[in-house]
Amino acid sequence: MATATSSDSPPADRILAGVALMLGFCVTAPMLDVAAKLASDSVPVGQITTARFLVQCMLMAPFVRVMRLSLRVPREQWLALTVRAVLLFVSTFCFIAAIRVMPLADALAIVFVAPFIVLLVGKFYLSEDVGPRRVCAAIVGFLGVLFVIQPSFAAFGAVALFPLGTAMGFAFYILVTRRLSRRMHPVTLQFHTGLIASVLCLPVMILAEGTGADLLDPVWPKGIAWLWLFGVGFFAAISHMMMTYALSLAPSATLAPLQYLELPVATLLGYLVFRDFPNALSLTGIAIIIGAGLYMIHRERVIARQLITERAAPPI
Repeated sequence: MATATSSDSPPADRILAGVALMLGFCVTAPMLDVAAKLASDSVPVGQITTARFLVQCMLMAPFVRVMRLSLRVPREQWLALTVRAVLLFVSTFCFIAAIRVMPLADALAIVFVAPFIVLLVGKFYLSEDVGPRRVCAAIVGFLGVLFVIQPSFAAFGAVALFPLGTAMGFAFYILVTRRLSRRMHPVTLQFHTGLIASVLCLPVMILAEGTGADLLDPVWPKGIAWLWLFGVGFFAAISHMMMTYALSLAPSATLAPLQYLELPVATLLGYLVFRDFPNALSLTGIAIIIGAGLYMIHRERVIARQLITERAAPPI
């Protein structure tokens, strides 16, 4: 029995590679946020969002060619691809609008409510089997978000609610990605997402030109702003590819807890680059969110082990 189990498990070197890639994601993803925040000093949020997808698309194109991947997409998948791109566009726009004024760690902590949203949607809308302990963990996680939002709302106003828009958009983005990732190669999926989002973004930028809209009216970037705009797309493409390949090498149960390392990395970068640091109330909320998230992952592991044991038990 032990031999059969070990043969079904991924080799140790693949798991270590997956862990290394996930750690790489936790380091590079906050760099995307830093680049976006630096760019937002002189470039509108909509333009930064557009740059993120244009650069991602351009970076993925050579990989598609070198790996000889087909760009053909079945007709029935185009709608899901478009929905995925729209959700990622909304998530990105809301997050960049938030970090333009908020500390990175505060905004990112609120976004980490997305797994709780996925869990609750799975239970109450998709009728998935979710136990009361995980539901309670999700509710506690939402309470932690209130600890982070309260001081941010007092300091920055309604913009503190933008990360909730990111969390909602990203939660449904995850649900759509689960479906598409089983049918499309990760590189092809990233390329098409960048392409569709760029096609959606560019007309908005053209229509917004000259309107004076603070978040949308495009400008001609100057000097180092070009580097920050490229960095947004570069770190977005690299980090998401790292996470995608990590999940293909190691079990999600192994990798999921590591994602919370993104928060201390974002806190450190926020302090080093912008001298931003969460206050005591925000730190309390961040700790509650991480604790609730890790407990939820723990419960999922326990339930997964129970299911394996039940399936392995001989029939009576």
